[in-house]
This record gives sequence, C-alpha cells and structure tokens, in this order.
Amino acid sequence: MTTETAPFRPIAAGTQPANDTQSYASTHRRHPERPALRIPQTVTETTGPRFDPARFGSIADLSVVNGTPAQGERIIVRGRVVDEDDRPVPHSMIEIWQANAGGRYDHPGDQHDAPLDPNFRGGGRVFSDADGWYQFTSIKPGAYPWRNHHNAWRPNHIHYSLFGSGFAQRVITQMYFPGDPLLALDPVYLSVPDPAARERLVAAFDIDITAPEWALGYRFDFVLRGRGATPTERG
Repeated sequence: MTTETAPFRPIAAGTQPANDTQSYASTHRRHPERPALRIPQTVTETTGPRFDPARFGSIADLSVVNGTPAQGERIIVRGRVVDEDDRPVPHSMIEIWQANAGGRYDHPGDQHDAPLDPNFRGGGRVFSDADGWYQFTSIKPGAYPWRNHHNAWRPNHIHYSLFGSGFAQRVITQMYFPGDPLLALDPVYLSVPDPAARERLVAAFDIDITAPEWALGYRFDFVLRGRGATPTERG
C-alpha cells in the first residue's frame, strides 16, 4: 500500500498570483525569497484531522444578530466545491469573513472611520453537502481604503478559507462582485495575470438563487486544483 497521494493536473501558468507582485505592496516583505520545496504528502497530511459539522457547527446567516437585521443589501451566495474533473468535494469546511456594508471589519486592527454594525456577523462557517453544494446569507460588503497606493480602495469582496479532508488541505481566496469599477484598479485582483482566471474570482448574479423581495442571489464555485483551479490569495 502506498502512502503517496495520486498525481493531479498541474496549475496552468498565469492562473495564480505571484508571491511577490510589484503593485501589491504587502507582498514585498512577506513573500518567500527561496524556491518552494516539494515535500511528499503521506496519509498523515491527507486524512485528518477532519472538521465535523456536528462539532464545529454552522453560522450560515451573517445578516442578523439576535433577530435584528444588519444594515445594507442582503445577499445569498450559493455554489459548489469541486475538483478538476468537476467531481463534488463533500463536507468541506468553508470559513467566511468580510467587511460590513460600510466597508469596515469587526476587528481591532481596522481603524477605518466607517461605523461598526452590531447586528452584522463579520464571519461565518458552512459545510459543503454530499454533492459539494454550500450556501449562506450575508450583506453585500462595502469598499474601503487600504493605503496600498494613493487613493487606493478595495473592491467589494468576501474572503474564504476552505479545508478538505486533512489539516494541510487548505485554500484561501476572495470572491468579487460583477460590474465593480474598482476591479480594474485593484492590485490584489490584478495580481492574477491570466484574465480568464481572474474572472473565476467574480461571482455571477443568479436570479434562481435570488429570493423574491428579500435578497439578491450570487453563484460562486470553487475548483480546488488543476488547470481550472480557483486562484488563491497571496500576501
């Protein structure tokens, strides 16, 4: 019996951001300066620990606290977690964190003068089902200044962290919204060289996910490896 993982299709050049991106200032001091070492993964890294929904629980609605709704535009985000062959990745723990409608995170490090919203949960957690589907409700996050360069503003976005069947299997990425004019100016989004790969970070408006008179719906899928993989986050 082998303990090595099966090979998979390599990531296509230009579809992932570089560790050091000239226009993205935060990467300059934090990126590795030496080539990555390939360390073979064994059953220890690929089979545990597992994140059990019964133990960790779900926080699938960020838009309300103690029955009081948050300020802003309510949204529903739904999608699938799949591998490079479009096979579902079930029971993946998906962590979510984002700014509120005013563009502020509920974190001591965020000193943006936008107001905090006591009725908005800044983070959530859901699990993909047996067919790879996940869904949560939130508020569309606001843009905010981030001092990367003169008059720099981050587009509306939601952060994600996905865990697989083992602790070493983790993907961190961001989701953007269609039609945002700040995308063309954002060094984080533009750090992905390939335009088609960048577009995989933009959710699609979906009328079938939209709840009548209640919330707009967006579809956002995760492809975890291979040539069509969702770009990951750097810096």
